[in-house]
Amino acid sequence: MRSSHVERSLGQFWEEDMSCITWLDRQPPCSVIYVAFGSFTLFNPNQFKELALGLELTNRPFLWVVRSDVNNSTKNEYPDKFQGKLGKIVQWAPQRQVLSHPATACFISHCGWNSVLEGLSNGVPFLCWPYNCDQFFNKYYICDEWKVGLGFDSDEKGIVSNGEIKKKVEQLLNDQIIRDRSMKLKEMLKSEIAEGGRSWKNFNKFVKWLKE
Repeated sequence: MRSSHVERSLGQFWEEDMSCITWLDRQPPCSVIYVAFGSFTLFNPNQFKELALGLELTNRPFLWVVRSDVNNSTKNEYPDKFQGKLGKIVQWAPQRQVLSHPATACFISHCGWNSVLEGLSNGVPFLCWPYNCDQFFNKYYICDEWKVGLGFDSDEKGIVSNGEIKKKVEQLLNDQIIRDRSMKLKEMLKSEIAEGGRSWKNFNKFVKWLKE
């Protein structure tokens, strides 16, 4: 049973659409692709369309955060073939509740540090799509050091294709080793927090160093 206590994600300014939690309640366990790119990520229209088509191709339920301010400023439009019948699109989501929900299977993320912490602490595997700055460093740790996620490969034009999105979603969700490793890391973090041990102190130092 989920706690009734509502916590807002760090650095969040938009009103959260709580209807997505009711929608998640109706989805099968470990089935939903959660897609959110934080407060500053911008996609060009071609990339936006490829993402929409990629989510459609997975034939899985998805929860996609699409901010209206970004859509309006970049003139992003959904492609004609996009139906979105299996998905739910919101302007902002209560991210901590989404990531802790049993229906959530993976997190397509820009790898901002707040999102990384929230994903790791809930044992959710990542599909990494960094946008700038430290996000590429965070992706390295997720994919290469902790090995709890995968990255997307772009084509010669710098676009992540809809086929690549479909392929990586299937690869991640069929990899039980990554899922097990994600849950193990979640338990390690929970234990270190509870005990206030040396690893937790070092982790806090690491977080502080990244923010400086």
